[in-house]
Amino acid sequence: MIIDYVGVKEINGSLIVMDGVKGVSNEEIVDIRLDNGTMRQGRVVQIEGERIVVQVFEGTRRISLKNTRTRLTGHPMEMPLSPEIIGRVLDGAGKPIDGLGDIFPVKKANINGTPINPVSRVYPKNYINTGISTIDTLMTLIRGQKLPIFSGSGMKHNDLAVQIVRQAKISGANSSNFGVVFAAMGVQKDVAEYFKKSFEESGVLSRVVMLLNLSNDPIIERTLTPRCALTIAEYLAFELDMHILVIMTDMTSYAEALREFSSSKGEIPGRKGYPGYLYSDLASLYERAGMIKGHNGSVTQIPILTMPNDDITHPIPDLTGYITEGQIVLDRSLQGQGLYPPVNVLPSLSRLMKDGIGEGYTRADHQPLANQLFASYAKVIDARSLASVIGEEELSPTDKKYIEFGRLFESKFVNQGFNENRSIEQSLDLGWELLSTLPRAELDRVDDALLDQYYKGDK
Repeated sequence: MIIDYVGVKEINGSLIVMDGVKGVSNEEIVDIRLDNGTMRQGRVVQIEGERIVVQVFEGTRRISLKNTRTRLTGHPMEMPLSPEIIGRVLDGAGKPIDGLGDIFPVKKANINGTPINPVSRVYPKNYINTGISTIDTLMTLIRGQKLPIFSGSGMKHNDLAVQIVRQAKISGANSSNFGVVFAAMGVQKDVAEYFKKSFEESGVLSRVVMLLNLSNDPIIERTLTPRCALTIAEYLAFELDMHILVIMTDMTSYAEALREFSSSKGEIPGRKGYPGYLYSDLASLYERAGMIKGHNGSVTQIPILTMPNDDITHPIPDLTGYITEGQIVLDRSLQGQGLYPPVNVLPSLSRLMKDGIGEGYTRADHQPLANQLFASYAKVIDARSLASVIGEEELSPTDKKYIEFGRLFESKFVNQGFNENRSIEQSLDLGWELLSTLPRAELDRVDDALLDQYYKGDK
């Protein structure tokens, strides 16, 4: 039996309150018919006896307290899925906006997903090559990993996201079983056009699914976008056996939409006004990355977030760091020096890197080389601190060598062109070339056999 509920009790922002509703479930989708005949959708976000609170996706403007008709659909929000979804451009709620018509679904899936049983998880191994030296060599992205990028407002994380989409590839995977799901949340229209144009011009749009939530779209849609993106990724990975890289930008916009929604519900705020469940909410997204026994595909995540006031202790990057397996940190001072990508090496890391590199994956010398580059660059920072006190001319000859190494490391290794795609061999060889500018005795993280093979400096 289909029942229409006429009228609403209360309207508050994007929420409507209804009384006398029976047999409803949390997250259930409702169809809302306005008195002018137009249709909107919402979802049940709170149930108190026979009183329910419904979040309206398109906003509550022009909704009447008396004549609005609401119908329960009996199911949560579902995403239509089909192999033809690859190459399509969708809005933040998963509806096509590329003018190519609707997606004819093979199946529909609940966008909230289901938790992956830890017992059925496969430990992530093998790396994804991004063509960017700092990432591939020092904080390697492993298939099935979640590795966020911590950026700041106005920095070049959008360019970096485009470059990763354009260049990313997996060893042993060809173009037919590797794809990208790209979700943009709260972006300006010109930024959305930049993403679309960049993917079209580079020819990678045919293997990318784009979800675009613009800054003037309803904030409620922004809370759906990452869930729709991950539902698509899970379908492609675990039913079509593809390797999927999910890039989500900007998670700060998502968290702020969540804060606004929580405030409108009258919930007690936590740190900096964000809801107390921000940690579990972010975890429900990030933990959808991984590999599952019995399936050949994988879901790898790169969430991008802008740190308010470049504060890495802000709740969003802080909680993200607890959940994910490392981070790539962009530095404003490096960008100010004209370096791209401005990756700050020392606070960046990949916790799963050790199991996806080395013999059989990248090259046998990869891990010791990375350890030595980290150690040497840390000494560069110490030498620069000392030079700021006593002057560079007063430094010891070894410290001067480190100062020079730092300049070369940043200008040649960290800095690379937007269109420059380096293989892992090129990046590793470049690392050895730079280490060869230091005295051999200073390279204490590498054994003599590797030094005999790769060290090109004065013995």
